[in-house]
Amino acid sequence: MRILHIVTGLAAGGAERQLLLMLRHLPPGYDCEVATLTNPGTVAVALRAEGFTVHDLGMRGNRDLGVLPRLIRLVRAGRYDLVHTHLYRAGLYGRLAARLAGVRAVLATEHSLQAGVIEGRPTTRGVRVLYLAAERLGSATVAVSGQVAGVLADWGVPADRVHLLPNGIEAARYARPAGERAAVRDRLRDELGLPRAAFVVGGVGRLVPGKRFAVLLDALAETRPAGRPEARLLLVGAGPERPVLERQAERLGLADRVHFTGERDDVPELLTAMDVLASPSAEETFGLAVLEGLAAGLPVLHSACPALDDLPPAAAPGALALPSDAAAYAAALAALADRRTAVLPRPPAVAHYDIARIAAELATLYDRLGPAPPRRRADRRSTVRA
Repeated sequence: MRILHIVTGLAAGGAERQLLLMLRHLPPGYDCEVATLTNPGTVAVALRAEGFTVHDLGMRGNRDLGVLPRLIRLVRAGRYDLVHTHLYRAGLYGRLAARLAGVRAVLATEHSLQAGVIEGRPTTRGVRVLYLAAERLGSATVAVSGQVAGVLADWGVPADRVHLLPNGIEAARYARPAGERAAVRDRLRDELGLPRAAFVVGGVGRLVPGKRFAVLLDALAETRPAGRPEARLLLVGAGPERPVLERQAERLGLADRVHFTGERDDVPELLTAMDVLASPSAEETFGLAVLEGLAAGLPVLHSACPALDDLPPAAAPGALALPSDAAAYAAALAALADRRTAVLPRPPAVAHYDIARIAAELATLYDRLGPAPPRRRADRRSTVRA
């Protein structure tokens, strides 16, 4: 089965990394290519390195309608059996282009939809009208959590058009023997300018207001040594909020204790440099960073994680839910700094969200929507074009 994945961009965000993992773990028989409307970033590099074709459509902005005929030509030329879109802008243009190009099997994954917010932006009446119009052009919509499925239902999307298929993690990448983990930890701390003895609080995600990383800076200001190792904050990710956070660090006298890595594709390794992962976002559609922290054996503090809300509490004993305010995080971080522990055992939640199982379920959905995959096709990757 030939499948074209259309995505808004390919920077190292959660949805983009999920696309990479899904393609990496799909069973044989699915010949996938990717089209990015804009920003072919680090995930595009990783996809090409693994042999996947990535088409850059060079879209210049939300209203660059010239991308539509280019996308239609691409879909027609590729003779795809199914088109799978990811993120809002790709969902609008991708579903329309697929229909105009004659592709009947059109699937969309809704990665980031909350009550009143889509991908960090308010869902105005116009956005909602466009979304629902585009949704009707598709065959089905995938919701990555029960929370997302609930919003789709509130918007009036029929339940029989929505399939709950959560995100997944590549659990094996986060597990390391103790000796290897210690070596990676020391190397990365030296590289990042982190003292080896420091108590390192980590945050992973796009640097945007909705992630509320400012809460961690305020908490860090309250977490003073007082007989415990110095606390540092390591923020992994890029985004428009970085200058704001840098100014906040200066104002709080934390400039030498807050470390920004920028966009990175080695998150499993970077987690070894942390003593705790903190996710103060008040709203999430899934909570991928929380699961990554648990897979790496870290204690995790979080304020929103639908992925864990869908499971019994015993599935993630290393995760502690907190209000999204500095006082709560400062108190919890101080307690963890006072009783630093070795790597925690992997909780059941990690196995539940194993990417291999999720990818197999996605393949089953592909088979239901499109033609059956060729029996003798052995390689899911397409030939990289010059």
